[in-house]
Amino acid sequence: MSLDVSQDPVTGTVLAPDDGRWREVHRVVFPSGADVDVLPLYVDFAQSEGYSSGEDDSVQFVSTGAEVHDTEAAGTRRSLKVPEGRRYSLGTYFNAFPASYWRRWTRAESVRFDGSFEGRGTVVVYKSNARGQRQRVTSWHVDGTAQLREELTLAPFADGGWYWIDLVGGTEGLRLVEASWSAPVADVEPGRATIGITTLNRPDFLVRLLTQLGADESALSVLDEVIVVDQGTQKVREQPGYEQAAAVLGDKLRLIEQANLGGSGGFARSMFETVRADRSRYVLLMDDDIEIEPEGIVRAVQFGDACRQPTIVGGHMFDLYERSVLHALGEQVNLYRFFWGPARGLHADHNLAASNLRQTPFMHRRVDVDYNGWWMCLIPTEVVREIGLSLPVFIKWDDAEYCLRAGQAGYPTVSLPGACVWHVSWTDKDDTIDWQAYYHQRNRFLAAMLHSPYERGGRLLREAVNGDVKHLISMQYYAQALRNRGLRDLLEGPEHLHRTLGSTLGEVRAQRADFPDAHVSAEPDAFPRPRRGKPPHKGREPKAPNRFTLLPWAGKTVLRQLLPTEAKADERPQVALPAAEAKWWELSLYDSAVVSMADGKGAAWYRRDPQRFRALLAESAELHRRVFTDWARLREEYKRALPEVTSMRAWARTFGIDLDAEPARPGEHHPEG
Repeated sequence: MSLDVSQDPVTGTVLAPDDGRWREVHRVVFPSGADVDVLPLYVDFAQSEGYSSGEDDSVQFVSTGAEVHDTEAAGTRRSLKVPEGRRYSLGTYFNAFPASYWRRWTRAESVRFDGSFEGRGTVVVYKSNARGQRQRVTSWHVDGTAQLREELTLAPFADGGWYWIDLVGGTEGLRLVEASWSAPVADVEPGRATIGITTLNRPDFLVRLLTQLGADESALSVLDEVIVVDQGTQKVREQPGYEQAAAVLGDKLRLIEQANLGGSGGFARSMFETVRADRSRYVLLMDDDIEIEPEGIVRAVQFGDACRQPTIVGGHMFDLYERSVLHALGEQVNLYRFFWGPARGLHADHNLAASNLRQTPFMHRRVDVDYNGWWMCLIPTEVVREIGLSLPVFIKWDDAEYCLRAGQAGYPTVSLPGACVWHVSWTDKDDTIDWQAYYHQRNRFLAAMLHSPYERGGRLLREAVNGDVKHLISMQYYAQALRNRGLRDLLEGPEHLHRTLGSTLGEVRAQRADFPDAHVSAEPDAFPRPRRGKPPHKGREPKAPNRFTLLPWAGKTVLRQLLPTEAKADERPQVALPAAEAKWWELSLYDSAVVSMADGKGAAWYRRDPQRFRALLAESAELHRRVFTDWARLREEYKRALPEVTSMRAWARTFGIDLDAEPARPGEHHPEG
């Protein structure tokens, strides 16, 4: 039996014909190749209602990989075979439709499901509410071939919820040929994007990313150009495989080589070139050390087109090395502390292989965000023209500050489910103790001066002082010296931002030579074997002070830092600590400790230095006093200068570009120093 696309498969009544209002905005897709780690993001094999649970070895995908399947076959990467007696759910990250986001931010009031099926079985449509409760909507029985269509309202999704389908295989099994979700937004001319990728000495990652982009026709169909801003010494154009990737992308690829101006300088260059070319509706910023689901690019553009106003559309971040773990679902800035973190009610590092979308209630609530990281972030060029380019801050806080600035101008940011990248997570990093400590400190204060609604940044100054003390009692003198330098530069005012953008990194890295705690060695026998002195009292393990013991503990600890070190502490460490145990309250107990780095690639020898402690603490206190006293003046200076320092003209001077000259065209390669 065959069901016509215009006929209800259950009642036989004639459905309204496609009137041209609908645009396909969310295709059902399945993973390329044989990456079983990402499978739970596409299909949920956890069964209910009498069906067995667990992953089914008989799952069959039509893959885009030529080595697996003929790429000329119809339905590539869009087909799924459900064996007899099995039930698969597409209530998953990639294949459920994020209805609440479409209801809140777009012009759509309904959504339409379209699907082509073969074989025998049942198709069930479900929806969820903001509490994650599943609700059955409708179902169809398929016997032969069927073209199924259903228009569904978005009205109940004010606070959260998704639509999805479950597939049940009958005798002979059921095959999903292809399926999609459409919205009545075809009246808007489709937008196109320019991708801007900033890269620094990761040519292997970058070539793989370009290869992924070039292999996906759906992603290429929404792209005007791919701009690669190479700021490294290991040139992308010299990497094996680059020429082949470039040949596939053709005149859609433009490679720009410039001095290392950090992430903000690279992304600002992509914004600059996109606006100057005046072709694309969007600039899509992406990191270099990522892998992508190309369909997410299409979804982000389609969502941006459908929004009621120009909207920044960000993608989520999965862990590159634990690929089913969702590391960042939605980000907010706590304006009182002026610190970033997960949005309210979210759980970081959620593993969808252990608890998929249907089993995870918090993922059904719509998450409203303050910003989206620039690992994947689609920005309308209209927004760039109005509020300017990135702040010239090298790294850290550039993405958060930009979205806060856009929000104040009336342009929201949305982190869209189903659009994402796989990126190295922050779990194995601690960039607050290396050269990046400078940028963490200065840029956090700068962003607070521009956007904090609280007098003197709320709790920022107090937290910064506490952070300084923790670094100092942990013998992390290099990090503290950079934090002090960050405040010194901040006090210079906005004129230092562009002037020092390309020079500060070399200077702060050079300071490592003066600090033994910044010397990391990968050699296991680089340091003497630890010899502990007096053992802990009654064998007790160190633990953090609580609110009742903190003040006396702090007084005692700071006083100890001023006393001479134990004999021979400079000759042999007292303890070796893994990164996970090297907390400030434990490091404060020692005069000498070997500490592993968070990435596991080496260790450093920390040694207590009372003279350096005293000097850095005194400098920190004076700098914080000056910032406290001059806050109002500095805030006014930075706010007044913001339009200029983020302008096309200011960035053109930093790039060494004549704005009046003819802009570069796609396909060209521009080494620019």
